[in-house]
Amino acid sequence: MQHVVYLGLGSNLGNKKANIRRAVKKIGELIGTVERQSALYVSEPWGFSSENEFVNVVICVSTSLLPRPLLSATQEIERSMGRKKKSVNGIYHDRIIDIDILLYDDLTIDEPDLKIPHPLMQQRDFVMIPLKEIME
Repeated sequence: MQHVVYLGLGSNLGNKKANIRRAVKKIGELIGTVERQSALYVSEPWGFSSENEFVNVVICVSTSLLPRPLLSATQEIERSMGRKKKSVNGIYHDRIIDIDILLYDDLTIDEPDLKIPHPLMQQRDFVMIPLKEIME
């Protein structure tokens, strides 16, 4: 069974656009078919201060993965691209790549390490603007 998933990606280290392209390619290889992709958006860091602006994108993916294996796959892609620390307790850091699960079909999940829909997405223009772009 195929599921419709929206993922938010961001990068503020190194060649940010290349990092996004590489992550989208890996998502296509390991997670499912990338059906739609928003334009790239440049944004200021959210929740922490840094001199490095972010490049953000939202993609729609058709996947057979269930939510927990999807989370594992996104975290493995982050690690394989060099991300060392995940954000914990609202403490954010510069990162080569960040992949957030925004929506998964019409599911609601509220577990300590997996929350769908993403609980902060409504507060983030760098998520909502590209999400609306590809949902219309």
